[in-house]
This record gives sequence, C-alpha cells and structure tokens, in this order.
Amino acid sequence: MEDLDDLYENAPCGYLSLAADGVIIKANRTLAGWLGMQSFELLGRRFYDLLNVPGKIFYETHFAPLLRMQGYFNEVALDLVGPNGRKLPMLVNAAERRLSDGSVQFTRITLFQAADRRRYERELVDAKNAADRARRELEELNRTLEERIDAGIAERLQLEQGLLAEKEVARLREQFVAILGHDLRNPLASVAGGLNILSREPQSDKSKRVLTMMSQSTERMAGLIQDMLDLARCRAGQGIAIDPKPTDLRIVLEHVVQELQTAHPGRDIQRSLTIEDQVTCDGGRVAQLVSNLLGNALAHGAPDRPVKVVAAPGLNEVVITVANEGHPIPGHVKDHLFEPFFRATSSAEKQGLGLGLFISYEIARGHGGSLEVQSDENQTAFLFRMPV
Repeated sequence: MEDLDDLYENAPCGYLSLAADGVIIKANRTLAGWLGMQSFELLGRRFYDLLNVPGKIFYETHFAPLLRMQGYFNEVALDLVGPNGRKLPMLVNAAERRLSDGSVQFTRITLFQAADRRRYERELVDAKNAADRARRELEELNRTLEERIDAGIAERLQLEQGLLAEKEVARLREQFVAILGHDLRNPLASVAGGLNILSREPQSDKSKRVLTMMSQSTERMAGLIQDMLDLARCRAGQGIAIDPKPTDLRIVLEHVVQELQTAHPGRDIQRSLTIEDQVTCDGGRVAQLVSNLLGNALAHGAPDRPVKVVAAPGLNEVVITVANEGHPIPGHVKDHLFEPFFRATSSAEKQGLGLGLFISYEIARGHGGSLEVQSDENQTAFLFRMPV
C-alpha cells in the first residue's frame, strides 16, 4: 500500500504550504534537498525570501496580485536561490485555499526543476539564430564583392566603436532603470485615472472588489516605481535628490500624520510637533521619510497601542522621532534594516521591495543628518537628526 507521507516527502517535485501571511508552514524533503537544506530550516521563512531579486520584483508586481485575484497561477518561471547562492530554475504552480468568507486559509505551491527545459529552449533559440545567420550569410555571398567589403568594414568599425563605448554602457546601466521607471509612470497614471472614473459608475459588489484590488495594486506599483527611481540614483552615485528651501516643517508633518490616520482609522497616532520656526530642508523628502517610518510603525507595532510622532528642536538640529510599542527588533535584524531589499518580517500588511528604510536613510544623509533605530522591550523608535 502506498505510504502517503513518503509520497509527499520524496515526491519528484517540491511541495510548499504557506500560511495566509506568506510564511512557510510545510515543505517536503525533495525541495529542501534541491536547496541544500533540511525541511525544518525552511519553516518560518517566506517563499518571497527564496527568490532572486528579479524574481522578487516580478512576484510582487505580477504574480502575487494575480494569485489574489484568481486564486491560482500555473507554469510561472522563477529562480530560487539556495544558501550557497546557487540559482535553481523552477516552474511554479500555486493555488489558494480560501474560507467561506473569501479570506485566504493557506496557499499550496508545487515546484518543478526547469534547468533542462530552460537549456532546451535556449538551444532552440540558438539553433534558430544560427539558421538565420546562415541564411543571411548565404544572401551576403550572393552580393557583389564591393558590398561584402563595405559590410566587413562597417562591421569592423562597429566592433571598434563598441569597445570604445563599454565605459559609457556601464554608466548607462543604472540610468536604464531610472528611465524605465520614469516612462512607466505616465501609463500607470492613465490606469489610475481610468480606475477612478470607473469607481464612480454603478458597479456590482464583485466589480467593486476587483476595482479596489486593482487600485491598491496601482498604488503599490507607483510606490515601487518611485523606489526604483530613488534606488537607481543612489546606485549611480548621485544620492537622493534634495531641494532644500525654508519650510514650515510642522505643517508638513501634520499633513503626513493626517494622511496616515485616514488610511488607518482604527489606530491611535499621537503627535507632539513643537517646531515653531521655519527649517531649511526638502519638505517633500522629509515627508516621504516620516511617512515611511510611520507606515512601518503602524505595520509592525502593537495594534492596540499608540504610535507616537515627536518633532522638537535640539542643539543646532531638529530631531524627529517615530516610536511604537511591541516586540523589540532582534539585534541581527537591526544590522540590516537600512539595506535595500531587506524586510524584517513576513507581515502581509507591509508589502513591497524592502526599500522604504533604505531610501529614508539616504534622505537623512542627503540632508547631512542621520537615521538611527533604538529598540527594547518598552518601544522601538526611529530617530531622524537633521542639522539646522
């Protein structure tokens, strides 16, 4: 008689089960063996953490919304990364199990090794390219000798120009991401405008839910694009763009608090803003920094305890503190909080690429200031110190 436990653990494919918040709650030995790990080492981690950086971007912007909308996806090509850094090409199927009220109970994922398939596809493409090259070469041989000489000279010049342009290409690599993000903003704004128009029309309950989901995804994509633009500037050595001017910082911070309070009506946000004089800074960037910190505190702090925003003048500086109560941040996590693509927990409320604290840190640096974190059993506090 077939042993079902053995069939699960030693199946010819990988199995994962995820809780509603994305945490791995079950994994078979087959997948763990492919990754060079034990099954229990995968428990408590997230499927998102097993992906490489391009896979994380595609998962957040496409596959996760698709899974939420239709409850499944099939034959998605993703690359997993094991502890040794080795990339494992996979074909992934996923399906959600939902409760009667429509909430996600858990998600089942099956994974199949796709290295041979990827290699076969590349070989097909290479074969086609080789056939195309052979056809072009045959056509070229039928041309006049003068044309062939001209083509050879042009090719040689092109190669030489390519060698001379290598440094320029390297410089433009980071700019490409910025340009891509910039060009995506206009069509995304059109989509957001269209959704806004549709939301004013009579809709069924199902249509309203889909429109709400699409609007939330659009807002997330806009945030991801802005984060990509800021990241590209930092990687290009330009840092975060800062435009300092005299600013009524108290009004700026009041607006940020009101905006987050509207988005989280059930939460207690307490503020003490005692900055009376104008401060020379980039008000928009400071608002972005405080919004990131306040959103982070609301997502990770104790939901039944207040979040506090304090802004006060110090000795030749302004100090803005965002604090929440809850579990302290572990020491090994604090060491990486301000790194790009790092997310401390698998909270379903805090989605994105893990760039918020990194960009906030760069905004603080751009103002000649600092951003630090203090965390103990009483509270977790982020302190932004800006010289004036």
